[in-house]
Amino acid sequence: MNKNYTSTRDNQIQISAKDAIRKGFADDGGLFVYPELAKLKINLNELKDLNYSQIAQKVLATLLPDFTEAEIKNSVQNAYQNSFDTTNITPVVNVDNFHVLELFHGPTRAFKDVGLQMLPQLMKHVLKDDNKVMILTATSGDTGKAALEGFKNLPNMGITVFYPHNGVSEVQKLQMQTTNGNNTEITAIEGNFDQAQTNVKKIFNNQTLLANIGKKISLSSANSINIGRLIPQLVYYFSSYVQLWKKGDIKFGDKVNFTVPTGNFGDVLAGYYAKQLGLPVNKFVVASNENNVLTKFFNSGIYNRNLPFMQTVAPSMDIQISSNFERLLYYKSGEDTDYVQSLMNDLETSGQYQVSDELLDSIKQDFYCGFSTDQEVREAIQSVYQKTGYLMDPHTAVGYKVMRDYQKLDDTPMVLLSTASPYKFANVVAEAIFDDVPDNSQQIMDKISRETEIPIPENLKNVWHLPVLHDDVIQPGQMAKYVESKVTEEFYDKN
Repeated sequence: MNKNYTSTRDNQIQISAKDAIRKGFADDGGLFVYPELAKLKINLNELKDLNYSQIAQKVLATLLPDFTEAEIKNSVQNAYQNSFDTTNITPVVNVDNFHVLELFHGPTRAFKDVGLQMLPQLMKHVLKDDNKVMILTATSGDTGKAALEGFKNLPNMGITVFYPHNGVSEVQKLQMQTTNGNNTEITAIEGNFDQAQTNVKKIFNNQTLLANIGKKISLSSANSINIGRLIPQLVYYFSSYVQLWKKGDIKFGDKVNFTVPTGNFGDVLAGYYAKQLGLPVNKFVVASNENNVLTKFFNSGIYNRNLPFMQTVAPSMDIQISSNFERLLYYKSGEDTDYVQSLMNDLETSGQYQVSDELLDSIKQDFYCGFSTDQEVREAIQSVYQKTGYLMDPHTAVGYKVMRDYQKLDDTPMVLLSTASPYKFANVVAEAIFDDVPDNSQQIMDKISRETEIPIPENLKNVWHLPVLHDDVIQPGQMAKYVESKVTEEFYDKN
């Protein structure tokens, strides 16, 4: 069987997993994918007695065939041994008549930590000799800090993060602005996440910039467009299934559903990969906020990024170009790279594309999609807290509302992915559960903690007392020059 990756837009490309991680992004603008994914299988019975790290080693070995067993074991140990506050890494908690998969127990309290503690460790085994890499990342809030934390102070690696000015929560902004480390650069852009992500993609193929930075320095990505970030996210789907079985909530082999709040489609795509590898999943419930491009696609087969952009109470999902959806189109079209290329050309030229009825029907076999308004988000946070004492962040609440809609149609056991600590979005949470909300964000966090008796994670509690080290704001069109000014041999010498 072929052990190389190819591009979603050109199946003539053949590249090893290590090179795919190093590059992050295909030269033709496509994303790296593993052909005939469904032919790879993970034996579920072999996972029954394994802990999270052991499951991770099996998953990574399956999808990263040119990494040695020792390299994978070393990467997993370094990524997860001391950086999460629970040995389960991503524990499953029972709430009411559903289960919550908590993905926020890592160093930045967001699900991005799972992939972004791993990616830098994999990258260590990718770089050769004195080669250096600059990680470029667009973030809608959580990826930025998680990537900064993962790559901070690593030799031969640097990282530059772009985030939308006034488009993230105050805690998210402070987490990024107070990042230390001698290889980190962070700047806001006067624009939204889609503009940041689009310009990062353009930088990867900016031949003038690439020539100027030299052959020894390459560019790569920490967004889920990088398979080294995406693949580790499969692990918590397998782990959650084993946890449900161990608690007696399901019988081994039973199907489950997963509800996933989504913006860039990476988190839920990882679940689809897990299903292709043998995880018994009935349906993935995709939950959008008021930037409901995906919901409208499911209704019409038309993906239209030209819809008005909304700033919502779930800012990490304020995205209209779900990059990882391209990977799903690749698999669901029968790995037809010419077809995917034509769709992406339509998206680039007109801002929209339309898929065939057959392709849409195939997608609907595995996915259901809905959306939640800001008001419904607040109502969800309030009702779940009042009924159960469980406190959700607004992104998890988006998922909760859509999950409840879907549960009217299907009584399969449901797992809701919780993507961030409620303290990362304390203002919205407080507005939902209190009549009287303090003006100061730090005081809001203190009030939530005091009245709910849910402790504030130490790394979020301390962010108010750290010095701001990064306060640049630039225009989207200045991003390439900003990167070029940072990517120098002298920058890496600081390490």
